[in-house]
Amino acid sequence: MSSNNAEEFDAVVVGAGQAGPGVAGALASRGERVAVVEMAQVGGTCLNHGCRPTKALRASALAAHRAHRATEYGVLTGKITVDFPAVMQRMHTMIDGMREPLLDWLTSDEHLELIHGQATIAAGEDGEHTVRVGDRELRTRKLYLDIGARAVVPDLPGLDQVDHLTEIELLQLTQLPERLVIIGGSYIGCEFGQMFRRFGSEVTIVAGGRPAAREDHDVSDLLRELLEGEGITVTTGRATGVSSSDGEITVSLSDGSEVTGTQLLLAVGRRPNVDLLGDHGLELDDRGYLKINSRFETSAPGVWALGDVNGHGAFTHTAYQDSQILLDPDRTVDGRITAYAMFTDPPLGRVGMTEAEARTSGRSVLKADLPMSKVSRAIIDGETEGMMRILVDADSEEILGACFFGMHGDDLAQQIGLAMQAGIGYKAVRDALPIHPSVAEFIPTLLGSLQPLE
Repeated sequence: MSSNNAEEFDAVVVGAGQAGPGVAGALASRGERVAVVEMAQVGGTCLNHGCRPTKALRASALAAHRAHRATEYGVLTGKITVDFPAVMQRMHTMIDGMREPLLDWLTSDEHLELIHGQATIAAGEDGEHTVRVGDRELRTRKLYLDIGARAVVPDLPGLDQVDHLTEIELLQLTQLPERLVIIGGSYIGCEFGQMFRRFGSEVTIVAGGRPAAREDHDVSDLLRELLEGEGITVTTGRATGVSSSDGEITVSLSDGSEVTGTQLLLAVGRRPNVDLLGDHGLELDDRGYLKINSRFETSAPGVWALGDVNGHGAFTHTAYQDSQILLDPDRTVDGRITAYAMFTDPPLGRVGMTEAEARTSGRSVLKADLPMSKVSRAIIDGETEGMMRILVDADSEEILGACFFGMHGDDLAQQIGLAMQAGIGYKAVRDALPIHPSVAEFIPTLLGSLQPLE
Protein backbone atom coordinates (compact mmCIF):
# COMPACT_ATOMS: atom_id res chain seq x y z
CA MET A 1 0.00 0.00 0.00
CA SER A 2 1.46 3.35 -1.04
CA SER A 3 1.28 6.32 1.33
CA ASN A 4 -0.23 9.69 0.54
CA ASN A 5 3.31 11.11 0.47
CA ALA A 6 4.39 8.94 -2.45
CA GLU A 7 6.23 10.81 -5.22
CA GLU A 8 5.14 10.06 -8.77
CA PHE A 9 7.73 9.45 -11.50
CA ASP A 10 7.26 8.48 -15.13
CA ALA A 11 10.05 5.94 -14.60
CA VAL A 12 12.38 4.78 -11.84
CA VAL A 13 15.75 3.20 -12.60
CA VAL A 14 17.36 1.33 -9.71
CA GLY A 15 21.08 1.06 -10.33
CA ALA A 16 23.41 3.35 -12.27
CA GLY A 17 25.69 0.67 -13.68
CA GLN A 18 26.22 -0.01 -17.36
CA ALA A 19 22.55 -0.35 -18.38
CA GLY A 20 20.63 2.01 -16.12
CA PRO A 21 22.03 5.42 -17.15
CA GLY A 22 21.42 4.78 -20.86
CA VAL A 23 17.79 3.92 -20.23
CA ALA A 24 17.34 6.86 -17.87
CA GLY A 25 18.91 9.27 -20.32
CA ALA A 26 16.78 8.08 -23.22
CA LEU A 27 13.58 8.47 -21.20
CA ALA A 28 14.63 11.86 -19.90
CA SER A 29 15.33 13.06 -23.44
CA ARG A 30 11.65 12.44 -24.17
CA GLY A 31 10.70 14.75 -21.37
CA GLU A 32 9.84 12.03 -18.85
CA ARG A 33 10.53 12.58 -15.17
CA VAL A 34 12.98 9.86 -14.14
CA ALA A 35 14.44 8.92 -10.75
CA VAL A 36 17.76 7.08 -10.71
CA VAL A 37 18.42 5.29 -7.43
CA GLU A 38 22.01 4.22 -6.76
CA MET A 39 22.84 2.11 -3.71
CA ALA A 40 26.63 2.65 -3.89
CA GLN A 41 28.57 4.57 -6.56
CA VAL A 42 27.45 5.44 -10.07
CA GLY A 43 29.14 3.37 -12.74
CA GLY A 44 28.43 0.00 -11.19
CA THR A 45 30.84 -2.89 -10.79
CA CYS A 46 32.72 -2.25 -14.03
CA LEU A 47 33.76 1.28 -13.27
CA ASN A 48 34.27 1.05 -9.52
CA HIS A 49 35.74 -2.36 -8.76
CA GLY A 50 35.59 -4.42 -11.93
CA CYS A 51 36.78 -4.09 -15.49
CA ARG A 52 38.32 -0.65 -15.55
CA PRO A 53 40.26 -0.46 -12.28
CA THR A 54 41.54 -3.99 -12.73
CA LYS A 55 42.68 -3.24 -16.27
CA ALA A 56 44.41 -0.11 -15.02
CA LEU A 57 46.30 -2.32 -12.57
CA ARG A 58 46.94 -4.83 -15.35
CA ALA A 59 48.61 -2.09 -17.38
CA SER A 60 50.99 -1.35 -14.50
CA ALA A 61 51.68 -5.05 -14.00
CA LEU A 62 52.35 -5.43 -17.72
CA ALA A 63 54.78 -2.49 -17.67
CA ALA A 64 56.67 -4.11 -14.78
CA HIS A 65 56.76 -7.47 -16.55
CA ARG A 66 58.06 -5.95 -19.78
CA ALA A 67 60.70 -4.03 -17.87
CA HIS A 68 61.92 -7.29 -16.33
CA ARG A 69 62.06 -8.81 -19.84
CA ALA A 70 63.75 -5.81 -21.45
CA THR A 71 67.10 -7.52 -21.93
CA GLU A 72 65.38 -10.10 -24.19
CA TYR A 73 64.81 -7.21 -26.62
CA GLY A 74 68.28 -5.75 -26.31
CA VAL A 75 67.21 -3.03 -23.90
CA LEU A 76 69.26 -2.56 -20.74
CA THR A 77 67.63 -1.25 -17.57
CA GLY A 78 68.61 -0.86 -13.97
CA LYS A 79 66.99 -2.58 -11.02
CA ILE A 80 63.21 -2.85 -11.50
CA THR A 81 61.00 -1.99 -8.53
CA VAL A 82 57.26 -1.40 -8.23
CA ASP A 83 55.90 1.55 -6.26
CA PHE A 84 52.66 -0.10 -5.21
CA PRO A 85 51.05 3.00 -3.65
CA ALA A 86 51.75 4.89 -6.89
CA VAL A 87 50.22 2.03 -8.91
CA MET A 88 47.07 2.19 -6.82
CA GLN A 89 46.91 5.99 -6.95
CA ARG A 90 47.19 5.92 -10.74
CA MET A 91 44.22 3.57 -10.84
CA HIS A 92 42.10 5.60 -8.41
CA THR A 93 42.84 8.87 -10.21
CA MET A 94 41.86 7.31 -13.51
CA ILE A 95 38.62 5.83 -12.17
CA ASP A 96 37.65 9.05 -10.40
CA GLY A 97 38.13 10.85 -13.70
CA MET A 98 35.77 8.41 -15.41
CA ARG A 99 33.13 8.49 -12.66
CA GLU A 100 32.86 12.27 -12.33
CA PRO A 101 31.46 12.99 -15.83
CA LEU A 102 28.78 10.33 -15.33
CA LEU A 103 27.87 11.81 -11.95
CA ASP A 104 27.81 15.33 -13.40
CA TRP A 105 25.49 14.26 -16.20
CA LEU A 106 23.09 12.41 -13.90
CA THR A 107 22.81 15.46 -11.64
CA SER A 108 22.59 18.14 -14.34
CA ASP A 109 19.66 16.93 -16.46
CA GLU A 110 16.49 18.67 -15.33
CA HIS A 111 14.43 15.55 -16.04
CA LEU A 112 16.67 13.27 -13.94
CA GLU A 113 16.90 13.02 -10.17
CA LEU A 114 19.74 10.98 -8.72
CA ILE A 115 18.92 9.49 -5.33
CA HIS A 116 21.52 7.70 -3.20
CA GLY A 117 20.48 5.01 -0.76
CA GLN A 118 19.34 1.45 -0.21
CA ALA A 119 16.27 0.67 -2.30
CA THR A 120 13.54 -1.87 -1.71
CA ILE A 121 10.74 -2.42 -4.17
CA ALA A 122 7.22 -3.73 -4.28
CA ALA A 123 5.95 -4.74 -7.72
CA GLY A 124 2.24 -4.01 -7.83
CA GLU A 125 -0.19 -6.32 -9.58
CA ASP A 126 -2.08 -3.25 -10.77
CA GLY A 127 0.98 -1.94 -12.62
CA GLU A 128 1.81 0.61 -9.92
CA HIS A 129 5.27 -0.14 -8.53
CA THR A 130 6.79 1.29 -5.38
CA VAL A 131 10.43 1.99 -4.57
CA ARG A 132 11.40 2.98 -1.04
CA VAL A 133 14.68 4.76 -0.35
CA GLY A 134 15.10 5.84 3.23
CA ASP A 135 12.01 7.86 4.13
CA ARG A 136 11.11 8.49 0.48
CA GLU A 137 8.52 6.52 -1.43
CA LEU A 138 8.65 6.61 -5.22
CA ARG A 139 5.78 5.37 -7.34
CA THR A 140 5.93 4.54 -11.05
CA ARG A 141 4.44 2.41 -13.78
CA LYS A 142 7.87 1.81 -15.36
CA LEU A 143 10.57 0.31 -13.16
CA TYR A 144 14.00 -0.71 -14.48
CA LEU A 145 16.33 -2.80 -12.30
CA ASP A 146 20.08 -2.60 -13.01
CA ILE A 147 21.29 -3.75 -9.61
CA GLY A 148 24.15 -6.05 -10.62
CA ALA A 149 25.86 -8.79 -8.64
CA ARG A 150 28.44 -9.13 -5.89
CA ALA A 151 31.18 -11.50 -4.79
CA VAL A 152 30.13 -14.76 -3.19
CA VAL A 153 31.40 -15.26 0.35
CA PRO A 154 31.47 -19.06 0.69
CA ASP A 155 30.25 -20.97 3.71
CA LEU A 156 33.77 -22.02 4.66
CA PRO A 157 34.57 -23.14 8.23
CA GLY A 158 36.50 -20.47 10.08
CA LEU A 159 36.06 -17.76 7.45
CA ASP A 160 33.94 -15.59 9.72
CA GLN A 161 36.89 -15.41 12.12
CA VAL A 162 39.49 -14.44 9.51
CA ASP A 163 40.09 -11.11 7.81
CA HIS A 164 39.47 -11.59 4.11
CA LEU A 165 39.10 -9.55 0.95
CA THR A 166 36.83 -9.49 -2.05
CA GLU A 167 37.83 -7.52 -5.13
CA ILE A 168 36.31 -4.39 -3.53
CA GLU A 169 38.64 -4.41 -0.52
CA LEU A 170 41.62 -5.55 -2.57
CA LEU A 171 41.35 -2.45 -4.74
CA GLN A 172 41.60 -0.26 -1.64
CA LEU A 173 44.94 -1.66 -0.47
CA THR A 174 47.82 0.77 -0.04
CA GLN A 175 50.45 -1.81 0.88
CA LEU A 176 51.44 -4.73 -1.30
CA PRO A 177 50.55 -8.10 0.26
CA GLU A 178 53.66 -10.07 1.10
CA ARG A 179 51.94 -13.39 0.41
CA LEU A 180 48.51 -13.42 -1.21
CA VAL A 181 46.33 -16.53 -1.14
CA ILE A 182 43.43 -16.54 -3.60
CA ILE A 183 40.55 -18.96 -3.21
CA GLY A 184 39.10 -19.40 -6.69
CA GLY A 185 40.79 -20.20 -9.99
CA SER A 186 38.45 -18.57 -12.46
CA TYR A 187 38.83 -15.23 -14.21
CA ILE A 188 39.04 -12.92 -11.20
CA GLY A 189 41.43 -15.21 -9.35
CA CYS A 190 43.77 -15.70 -12.30
CA GLU A 191 43.81 -12.03 -13.29
CA PHE A 192 44.54 -10.75 -9.79
CA GLY A 193 46.98 -13.57 -9.15
CA GLN A 194 49.12 -12.69 -12.14
CA MET A 195 48.95 -8.95 -11.48
CA PHE A 196 49.98 -9.18 -7.84
CA ARG A 197 52.75 -11.63 -8.64
CA ARG A 198 54.13 -9.10 -11.12
CA PHE A 199 53.89 -6.40 -8.46
CA GLY A 200 56.06 -8.56 -6.21
CA SER A 201 53.71 -10.59 -4.00
CA GLU A 202 54.11 -14.31 -3.50
CA VAL A 203 50.84 -15.74 -4.83
CA THR A 204 49.03 -19.02 -4.29
CA ILE A 205 45.82 -19.77 -6.19
CA VAL A 206 43.56 -22.40 -4.62
CA ALA A 207 41.79 -23.36 -7.83
CA GLY A 208 39.52 -26.08 -6.44
CA GLY A 209 40.15 -28.02 -9.66
CA ARG A 210 41.43 -26.71 -12.97
CA PRO A 211 42.07 -22.99 -13.36
CA ALA A 212 39.52 -21.49 -15.77
CA ALA A 213 37.53 -24.70 -15.51
CA ARG A 214 34.91 -23.66 -18.09
CA GLU A 215 37.59 -23.88 -20.79
CA ASP A 216 38.83 -27.00 -22.52
CA HIS A 217 41.36 -29.05 -20.56
CA ASP A 218 44.29 -28.27 -22.83
CA VAL A 219 43.58 -24.53 -22.65
CA SER A 220 43.36 -24.74 -18.87
CA ASP A 221 46.68 -26.60 -18.82
CA LEU A 222 48.34 -23.87 -20.88
CA LEU A 223 47.01 -21.23 -18.50
CA ARG A 224 48.36 -23.11 -15.51
CA GLU A 225 51.76 -23.43 -17.18
CA LEU A 226 51.77 -19.69 -17.81
CA LEU A 227 50.94 -18.82 -14.21
CA GLU A 228 53.38 -21.32 -12.72
CA GLY A 229 56.05 -20.10 -15.11
CA GLU A 230 55.75 -16.68 -13.50
CA GLY A 231 56.23 -18.16 -10.03
CA ILE A 232 52.60 -18.53 -8.97
CA THR A 233 51.66 -21.64 -7.01
CA VAL A 234 48.47 -23.19 -8.42
CA THR A 235 46.91 -25.92 -6.34
CA THR A 236 43.95 -27.93 -7.60
CA GLY A 237 42.80 -28.75 -4.09
CA ARG A 238 39.53 -27.46 -2.69
CA ALA A 239 39.51 -25.14 0.32
CA THR A 240 37.90 -26.86 3.33
CA GLY A 241 38.64 -24.39 6.12
CA VAL A 242 40.41 -21.18 7.09
CA SER A 243 42.19 -20.05 10.24
CA SER A 244 44.57 -17.31 11.30
CA SER A 245 47.21 -16.77 13.95
CA ASP A 246 49.76 -13.99 14.50
CA GLY A 247 49.08 -12.40 11.11
CA GLU A 248 49.33 -15.71 9.28
CA ILE A 249 46.29 -17.02 7.36
CA THR A 250 46.08 -20.77 6.78
CA VAL A 251 43.80 -22.40 4.22
CA SER A 252 43.21 -26.12 4.66
CA LEU A 253 42.77 -28.15 1.49
CA SER A 254 40.76 -31.25 0.61
CA ASP A 255 43.91 -33.33 0.14
CA GLY A 256 45.01 -32.68 3.71
CA SER A 257 47.63 -30.07 2.84
CA GLU A 258 47.66 -26.39 3.80
CA VAL A 259 48.67 -23.12 2.18
CA THR A 260 49.52 -19.95 4.08
CA GLY A 261 49.64 -16.25 3.38
CA THR A 262 49.36 -12.77 4.84
CA GLN A 263 46.22 -11.78 2.89
CA LEU A 264 43.27 -13.81 1.62
CA LEU A 265 41.23 -12.94 -1.48
CA LEU A 266 37.90 -14.63 -2.18
CA ALA A 267 37.20 -15.12 -5.88
CA VAL A 268 34.76 -18.04 -5.99
CA GLY A 269 32.00 -16.48 -8.07
CA ARG A 270 29.28 -13.85 -7.98
CA ARG A 271 25.67 -13.75 -6.88
CA PRO A 272 22.84 -11.49 -8.11
CA ASN A 273 21.81 -8.64 -5.83
CA VAL A 274 18.15 -9.64 -5.88
CA ASP A 275 18.04 -10.07 -2.10
CA LEU A 276 18.82 -6.39 -1.61
CA LEU A 277 15.42 -5.46 -3.07
CA GLY A 278 13.44 -6.82 -0.13
CA ASP A 279 10.13 -8.62 -0.61
CA HIS A 280 9.94 -7.68 -4.29
CA GLY A 281 7.41 -10.25 -5.49
CA LEU A 282 9.26 -11.01 -8.74
CA GLU A 283 9.85 -14.49 -10.15
CA LEU A 284 13.37 -15.92 -10.09
CA ASP A 285 14.94 -18.52 -12.34
CA ASP A 286 16.53 -21.71 -11.01
CA ARG A 287 19.85 -19.89 -10.45
CA GLY A 288 18.37 -17.05 -8.41
CA TYR A 289 18.38 -14.40 -11.13
CA LEU A 290 15.35 -12.30 -12.04
CA LYS A 291 13.43 -14.18 -14.69
CA ILE A 292 12.90 -12.18 -17.89
CA ASN A 293 11.41 -12.56 -21.36
CA SER A 294 13.21 -11.70 -24.59
CA ARG A 295 12.57 -7.99 -23.98
CA PHE A 296 13.88 -8.00 -20.36
CA GLU A 297 10.43 -7.78 -18.76
CA THR A 298 10.11 -9.62 -15.46
CA SER A 299 7.11 -11.52 -14.14
CA ALA A 300 5.53 -8.16 -13.22
CA PRO A 301 4.35 -6.07 -16.19
CA GLY A 302 6.17 -2.75 -16.23
CA VAL A 303 9.25 -4.05 -14.43
CA TRP A 304 12.39 -4.78 -16.45
CA ALA A 305 15.69 -6.37 -15.32
CA LEU A 306 18.93 -5.38 -17.03
CA GLY A 307 22.56 -6.36 -16.64
CA ASP A 308 24.04 -9.00 -14.36
CA VAL A 309 20.87 -9.48 -12.33
CA ASN A 310 18.95 -11.03 -15.24
CA GLY A 311 21.35 -13.94 -15.77
CA HIS A 312 21.82 -13.24 -19.49
CA GLY A 313 25.48 -12.29 -19.24
CA ALA A 314 27.71 -11.13 -16.41
CA PHE A 315 29.77 -8.69 -18.45
CA THR A 316 29.90 -4.94 -18.93
CA HIS A 317 29.28 -5.34 -22.64
CA THR A 318 26.18 -7.51 -22.16
CA ALA A 319 24.74 -5.07 -19.63
CA TYR A 320 25.36 -2.10 -21.89
CA GLN A 321 23.84 -3.92 -24.85
CA ASP A 322 20.80 -4.81 -22.73
CA SER A 323 19.97 -1.11 -22.59
CA GLN A 324 20.47 -0.73 -26.34
CA ILE A 325 18.20 -3.68 -27.09
CA LEU A 326 15.56 -2.45 -24.66
CA LEU A 327 15.44 0.97 -26.33
CA ASP A 328 15.01 -0.55 -29.80
CA PRO A 329 11.55 -2.13 -30.19
CA ASP A 330 12.77 -4.27 -33.09
CA ARG A 331 15.44 -6.10 -31.07
CA THR A 332 15.40 -8.89 -28.49
CA VAL A 333 18.05 -10.60 -26.39
CA ASP A 334 17.30 -13.95 -28.06
CA GLY A 335 20.15 -15.30 -30.14
CA ARG A 336 22.80 -12.97 -28.76
CA ILE A 337 26.30 -14.32 -29.39
CA THR A 338 28.41 -13.45 -26.37
CA ALA A 339 32.14 -13.06 -26.73
CA TYR A 340 34.21 -12.49 -23.61
CA ALA A 341 37.78 -12.48 -22.38
CA MET A 342 39.91 -13.24 -19.38
CA PHE A 343 42.46 -10.44 -19.14
CA THR A 344 45.49 -12.33 -18.04
CA ASP A 345 48.60 -11.54 -20.06
CA PRO A 346 48.21 -12.85 -22.67
CA PRO A 347 44.40 -12.65 -22.68
CA LEU A 348 42.07 -15.54 -23.27
CA GLY A 349 39.27 -14.62 -25.69
CA ARG A 350 36.28 -16.92 -26.12
CA VAL A 351 33.07 -17.11 -28.09
CA GLY A 352 30.58 -19.91 -28.73
CA MET A 353 31.21 -23.57 -28.01
CA THR A 354 34.25 -25.14 -26.43
CA GLU A 355 35.62 -28.29 -28.04
CA ALA A 356 34.06 -30.35 -25.24
CA GLU A 357 30.66 -28.80 -25.94
CA ALA A 358 31.04 -29.33 -29.68
CA ARG A 359 31.77 -33.02 -29.14
CA THR A 360 28.45 -33.49 -27.36
CA SER A 361 26.42 -31.28 -29.73
CA GLY A 362 25.51 -34.04 -32.18
CA ARG A 363 26.95 -32.00 -35.04
CA SER A 364 29.57 -32.92 -37.59
CA VAL A 365 32.37 -30.72 -36.30
CA LEU A 366 35.59 -29.54 -37.91
CA LYS A 367 38.41 -28.10 -35.82
CA ALA A 368 41.69 -26.30 -36.36
CA ASP A 369 44.32 -25.53 -33.73
CA LEU A 370 47.47 -23.46 -34.00
CA PRO A 371 50.06 -22.75 -31.30
CA MET A 372 50.94 -19.07 -30.95
CA SER A 373 54.57 -20.11 -31.42
CA LYS A 374 53.71 -20.55 -35.12
CA VAL A 375 52.26 -17.03 -35.50
CA SER A 376 54.82 -14.72 -37.07
CA ARG A 377 53.61 -11.55 -35.31
CA ALA A 378 53.75 -13.31 -31.96
CA ILE A 379 57.29 -14.50 -32.72
CA ILE A 380 58.35 -10.98 -33.74
CA ASP A 381 56.92 -9.48 -30.55
CA GLY A 382 58.25 -12.27 -28.33
CA GLU A 383 54.74 -13.19 -27.15
CA THR A 384 54.42 -16.84 -28.16
CA GLU A 385 52.45 -18.25 -25.20
CA GLY A 386 49.10 -19.86 -25.93
CA MET A 387 47.13 -21.18 -28.86
CA MET A 388 44.29 -20.50 -31.31
CA ARG A 389 41.27 -22.74 -31.99
CA ILE A 390 38.23 -22.50 -34.26
CA LEU A 391 35.30 -24.95 -34.51
CA VAL A 392 32.82 -25.11 -37.40
CA ASP A 393 29.86 -27.20 -38.51
CA ALA A 394 30.90 -29.27 -41.52
CA ASP A 395 27.35 -29.41 -42.91
CA SER A 396 26.05 -25.86 -42.44
CA GLU A 397 29.48 -24.13 -42.59
CA GLU A 398 28.44 -22.26 -39.44
CA ILE A 399 31.19 -21.15 -37.08
CA LEU A 400 30.45 -22.81 -33.75
CA GLY A 401 33.06 -21.30 -31.49
CA ALA A 402 36.60 -20.11 -31.05
CA CYS A 403 39.25 -19.78 -28.38
CA PHE A 404 42.23 -17.44 -28.66
CA PHE A 405 44.58 -17.74 -25.72
CA GLY A 406 47.42 -15.49 -26.66
CA MET A 407 48.45 -12.10 -27.94
CA HIS A 408 45.37 -10.01 -28.93
CA GLY A 409 43.09 -12.91 -28.01
CA ASP A 410 40.36 -10.56 -26.79
CA ASP A 411 40.09 -8.76 -30.13
CA LEU A 412 40.31 -11.99 -32.12
CA ALA A 413 37.36 -13.52 -30.26
CA GLN A 414 35.35 -10.41 -31.03
CA GLN A 415 36.05 -10.78 -34.75
CA ILE A 416 34.72 -14.33 -34.76
CA GLY A 417 31.78 -13.30 -32.59
CA LEU A 418 30.83 -10.69 -35.18
CA ALA A 419 30.88 -13.30 -37.95
CA MET A 420 28.78 -15.66 -35.85
CA GLN A 421 26.22 -12.98 -34.96
CA ALA A 422 25.93 -11.97 -38.61
CA GLY A 423 25.50 -15.59 -39.71
CA ILE A 424 28.57 -15.47 -41.96
CA GLY A 425 29.79 -18.93 -42.96
CA TYR A 426 33.36 -19.89 -42.26
CA LYS A 427 34.38 -19.91 -45.94
CA ALA A 428 33.63 -16.20 -46.29
CA VAL A 429 35.84 -15.47 -43.28
CA ARG A 430 38.51 -17.81 -44.65
CA ASP A 431 38.56 -15.98 -47.98
CA ALA A 432 38.78 -12.44 -46.55
CA LEU A 433 42.10 -10.66 -47.08
CA PRO A 434 44.00 -10.26 -43.78
CA ILE A 435 46.66 -7.71 -42.85
CA HIS A 436 50.27 -8.83 -42.48
CA PRO A 437 51.89 -9.05 -40.01
CA SER A 438 49.00 -9.39 -37.60
CA VAL A 439 47.77 -12.14 -35.33
CA ALA A 440 44.39 -12.02 -37.07
CA GLU A 441 45.94 -13.02 -40.40
CA PHE A 442 46.09 -16.58 -39.06
CA ILE A 443 42.31 -16.85 -38.82
CA PRO A 444 42.10 -17.65 -42.57
CA THR A 445 45.00 -20.05 -42.07
CA LEU A 446 43.05 -21.87 -39.37
CA LEU A 447 39.89 -21.98 -41.46
CA GLY A 448 41.87 -23.39 -44.33
CA SER A 449 43.22 -26.28 -42.29
CA LEU A 450 40.10 -27.65 -40.60
CA GLN A 451 39.97 -31.35 -39.78
CA PRO A 452 37.19 -33.55 -38.37
CA LEU A 453 37.18 -34.01 -34.62
CA GLU A 454 38.76 -37.33 -33.79
